[in-house]
Amino acid sequence: MLRNVKLASVALVMIAGAATGAQAKGQNCPVVNEGQIEALFATFNGAWATKDPAKVTALFTKHPVLLATVSNTPRTTRDEVNDYFVKFLKSSPVGRIDTSTVEIDCRTASRVGTWTVSLTDPASGSKSDVKARYSFIYRYEDGAWKIDHLHSSMMPEK
Repeated sequence: MLRNVKLASVALVMIAGAATGAQAKGQNCPVVNEGQIEALFATFNGAWATKDPAKVTALFTKHPVLLATVSNTPRTTRDEVNDYFVKFLKSSPVGRIDTSTVEIDCRTASRVGTWTVSLTDPASGSKSDVKARYSFIYRYEDGAWKIDHLHSSMMPEK
């Protein structure tokens, strides 16, 4: 009987400790909702519209990963991300979210789904739409939600 009381006491202490740890961890979590995560795309699309690679790059974390639709090269530094957008922004991209699923954790959030990116050929002015899948992984860094990982790939089926 005494052994059961001790085990129960130990279990209660462990549960209380776990709850306190979760609360302490939660206090460091920024308050954010699904709508705010979805709004980050409008900011990204707006940065594209400026055609300024530095404005787009500023939306990424210090240690980003960009796996872009129209490049075979993974970009894992801000300089490499910026380099990608120097060329890509010349096609005046405009993104439209077609489907979206948002997940939120303490200091990370994801938005994944499908999108259409409209491009304009700078030489001819002809427009084309690229239908693709996307994954935006955001990280809360230096007081703001930043893109930590962006992956986009063209749809495999017409």
